Amino acid sequence: MSYGELKTCLVMSRKSKYERRRAIDCKLLKRSASHKGYCKYQITIAELDGTVHKEIAYGKDMQDALSRLMKREVTIKVEKRLEKNVGLLAIAWMLMIGWPALIMDYSKPYVFFIGMGTVILTFFAVAWWSAYVRKGDE
Repeated sequence: MSYGELKTCLVMSRKSKYERRRAIDCKLLKRSASHKGYCKYQITIAELDGTVHKEIAYGKDMQDALSRLMKREVTIKVEKRLEKNVGLLAIAWMLMIGWPALIMDYSKPYVFFIGMGTVILTFFAVAWWSAYVRKGDE
């Protein structure tokens, strides 16, 4: 452990005076070989309770890597919440399929296609979001 890391651990070992988490250090580890223009960063985060931990993030620059790390953490929180509330997910699924039937005439055959189109569009949106958050990961 280097002197700088030891000093950081000693300073952050007591409870933080800040109201939010802090990124106290960010190091460029290497450039991505598979995704041109992206770099791998190691970010040291100080939690509110005084603990310090390191995370790996990818981005075009340091600010992009930090924003991707925050978005990834939000995505993980949402995924955990949806795993606990499966009923909420089922209701959302039924609304996506059933909304055309609620607002359109039943005699028209394209109501089915609009409902399925909404579901397919949702799958593409989730796939796009996942690819955006994980872009640069090797």
